[in-house]
Amino acid sequence: MFYLGNVTSLFSTVILLGMFKILHLFNWVKWHPTTFLKDEGIKDKASRWLLLGIIVFIICLIIFLALQYVQNVPPFLLSLIIGAAIALMTEWVIYDLPAEMSSFKKLSIPFFVVIITACRFIIDTAIFHRKHLVSRNKLPYNASVIK
Repeated sequence: MFYLGNVTSLFSTVILLGMFKILHLFNWVKWHPTTFLKDEGIKDKASRWLLLGIIVFIICLIIFLALQYVQNVPPFLLSLIIGAAIALMTEWVIYDLPAEMSSFKKLSIPFFVVIITACRFIIDTAIFHRKHLVSRNKLPYNASVIK
């Protein structure tokens, strides 16, 4: 199961980093995805993107491993809540916004859509693999039968 989480997290990380680059390229977000790493003293652009990729991979893997056991909540609702919370916290920290209603106007809707879509992919994949992995490991006969 851990292997499936690695593949899913790696794929979603690559897609998310590409989408972050596209969001910044077309000015759909007013911030650069790796600006916070420039403050840490990392000058090389490739190193900043690699470190951002590692951070996103770890977050995706944690989401995959934590939510594969949630089966009673619809994946759409779960991904909507978790994705919106992650996107809201991320942009709130980046913009350093005050807790006012006018602050919501500064948030980027395309960023929210990208994060919610990535969460939907990760959560759906985790629940799908968990259901099929459990059903695959069941014996075709009762455990009390001696074969």
